[in-house]
Amino acid sequence: MATPMSASHPAPQDALASESVSLHVQLGRLTLQNPVLVASGTFGYAKEMAGMVDLPKLGGILPKTITHQPRPGNAPWRTVETSAGLLNAIGLDNDGIDYFVENHWPYLKGTGADIIVSIAGKSHDDFIALAERLSPLGLFAIELNVSCPNVSGGIDFGTDPVACHRVVSGVRKVIDCPIITKLTPNVTSIAEIAKAAHEAGTDAVTCINTVLGMAIDWKRQRPLLANTVGGLSGPAIKPIALRCVYQVASRVPVPIIGVGGIASIDDAMEFFVAGASAIQIGTANYYDPLVSIRLIEALPSAIRVLGARSMSEIIGTLKVPSPTVAKK
Repeated sequence: MATPMSASHPAPQDALASESVSLHVQLGRLTLQNPVLVASGTFGYAKEMAGMVDLPKLGGILPKTITHQPRPGNAPWRTVETSAGLLNAIGLDNDGIDYFVENHWPYLKGTGADIIVSIAGKSHDDFIALAERLSPLGLFAIELNVSCPNVSGGIDFGTDPVACHRVVSGVRKVIDCPIITKLTPNVTSIAEIAKAAHEAGTDAVTCINTVLGMAIDWKRQRPLLANTVGGLSGPAIKPIALRCVYQVASRVPVPIIGVGGIASIDDAMEFFVAGASAIQIGTANYYDPLVSIRLIEALPSAIRVLGARSMSEIIGTLKVPSPTVAKK
């Protein structure tokens, strides 16, 4: 058993570094104690992970996305491993809003962690009704999943700027807590969608949800996923996610939560330098449930490598060289 620190047992250098580095981040009206969150759909309803993870240490927890009615999800196969990630077509399997409020919410609010509730609607009115149902709970924040590729109409609100603006502004009118809008990379210009969400009143955007993909059993000449296509996550999409974060940060003055293939402190720092104020850990939770805690512990030393003492000093500090024209 570890002994308490005393004068004869000085604190290690990493602990001293932690004391002098601020991990707090501000995303619109949303203040996080640190920038490391766990992504919706990869952490259950938190209870499943409580025996392994010190939940209050996390910057925030996003439980499974909830819908109005319970959803059994898509038929199997619903997940397929790829050479550099995970392809899933789970289809927003969840217990529905009523069960969430009556059964999952009492546990979640008692964890000591900041909970960001993720919702997905089939229509504009469905999003509004979900937000109204949750409004009396006094949520820390809400994430609008307008970008799930595995359900009918799941990405409609994330591919059309007008539809995205209407949903965000509608939710803004019925709920007081900070709003995060989760965007899809499956668009021509993600910055245009981010701009619409920002103008509608979102406090932050999450970049990105999964990338459309598929897997095939060529011998049977059939897709491996029952849904035919699914969402690719994990290391394979990190370059895409970084590009999306950079493009949004360059064009829209909205705080960004980066997600996509993050599994190490180097991954995390790349997203911060690219312009993300916070990150979400997704696929890595499946094979390494403690990865988020280790990233939080590693952040102070990484920040000091850049000569900084706070998160605010490193966000969006990417040095992009001016384009050069080749001489004839």
